Amino acid sequence: MFQNRSLIKHLMIGCTLIGILSAQSIAQANTDGLKRYSSKYSVNETTSRFIALIKSKGLKHFATIDHAEGATGVGMDLRPTRLVIFGNPKIGSEIMKCKQETAIDLPLKALIWEDKHEKVWFGYNTSKYIAQRHKVSTCQTVLGRVEKALANFAKHATGAN
Repeated sequence: MFQNRSLIKHLMIGCTLIGILSAQSIAQANTDGLKRYSSKYSVNETTSRFIALIKSKGLKHFATIDHAEGATGVGMDLRPTRLVIFGNPKIGSEIMKCKQETAIDLPLKALIWEDKHEKVWFGYNTSKYIAQRHKVSTCQTVLGRVEKALANFAKHATGAN
């Protein structure tokens, strides 16, 4: 009987630890800083819609990197994956004045990719993630405006409601 109680106690401790570890994994998955939107459009169309929108809003489109094309150049296959580098130098400079190290994450980037199920996604690093990463305690108003704009741009580019 004593052995059974000991076994039950160890099983309960093990289950508790598994639950704690699972909760931590879920929390980490939800706090990776990448905001994702599924798109109704292809990677090409989502990218085109996004670039047209940011240009119409006066933002600068610095570059688009086609990672699939790069992979093809070295004899590898990669599903469609595009990185759009964009921003507003005035706002970016304001953020960098708050904490110069944020420059490593600026200009902003949007990633548009097709997953293994042929679903297209649009993602970006949230302003909150950038602020946490660089321990930015000031500039919250500017970062909030940036976050709101990014969400609106993503919704437009993807056709999300």
